[in-house]
Amino acid sequence: MNRVVVLGVSLKFEGRDIISVKDFSRKEIDYILKISQAMEPLATKGSDMLKGKILATLFYEPSTRTRLSFEAAMHKLGGSAIGFAEAEIASVKKGENLADTIRVVENYADVIALRHPLEGAARLAAEFSKVPIMNGGSGAGEHPTQALLDLYTIMKEKGKISGLKIALAGDLRYGRTVHSLAYALSLYNIELYLVSPELLRMRREVLETIREKIPVTTRTSLEKVVSQVDVLYVTRIQKERFPDPAEYAKIKGSCKITLETLNRAKEDLIILHPLPRVDEISAEVDGTSYARYFQQVWNGIVVRMTLLALILGAIK
Repeated sequence: MNRVVVLGVSLKFEGRDIISVKDFSRKEIDYILKISQAMEPLATKGSDMLKGKILATLFYEPSTRTRLSFEAAMHKLGGSAIGFAEAEIASVKKGENLADTIRVVENYADVIALRHPLEGAARLAAEFSKVPIMNGGSGAGEHPTQALLDLYTIMKEKGKISGLKIALAGDLRYGRTVHSLAYALSLYNIELYLVSPELLRMRREVLETIREKIPVTTRTSLEKVVSQVDVLYVTRIQKERFPDPAEYAKIKGSCKITLETLNRAKEDLIILHPLPRVDEISAEVDGTSYARYFQQVWNGIVVRMTLLALILGAIK
């Protein structure tokens, strides 16, 4: 087991699963962010630190950024990637269950990145797998690597995380990215604003957990919040998660960021979005100094390079 020491505490990463942000301490997350800064040059010029290692991406749900980000990160470290981008082209179509798929694929790869429509799927996969499992999104539950790259983006753009006022806006009920990010942010000294329609308010178990650690304010409108915050994190309404299409129709387009919305914003506000977006951020915002969502995409490669290098033991 390789170890790194930060602030006198031994941190264990090699062979570790990445299932939930809640499995990480503040010191561990700070270390990941620190290593990601050092990883930036390698993200540009490449490295062979994972030469001979294989990543399997098993994506049972549609994905562009997350899957390609994992694969790009592996290639930039000198490794290779295999896998599937939709369950219809895999043996899942023949009726193979997740446990059997994992027990087969672990023979082909050194690490597995999994996206699955069911909450708890990544945790289940980890119970059967002999190689590390990286949760690339598990139903409406969590998306831990997205939260880590979001933190890295905030740190990179603002120079800090503690001391900031941060708003999460949009679909807080079904958006797995905001669940993971809320858990992660609760480890820092921040003020958190949760902005959403009543129907899409933050899940109770997340809210109860984070309220024990940080001040949380809930709102149904951005009008008063936008002038106070340093970071605005926007999510799309997760149409595919709605059990009732009529419910989706009621709130479609209820949270939209335009230039007019930003009239009262701080000059140094940054706007983040996990992407893809639909209509929640107007294209006219893209050219402003507020927009940082496309920079997040690059940061995702850097952070996933860090995570792969750590759990495969390339960083001692």
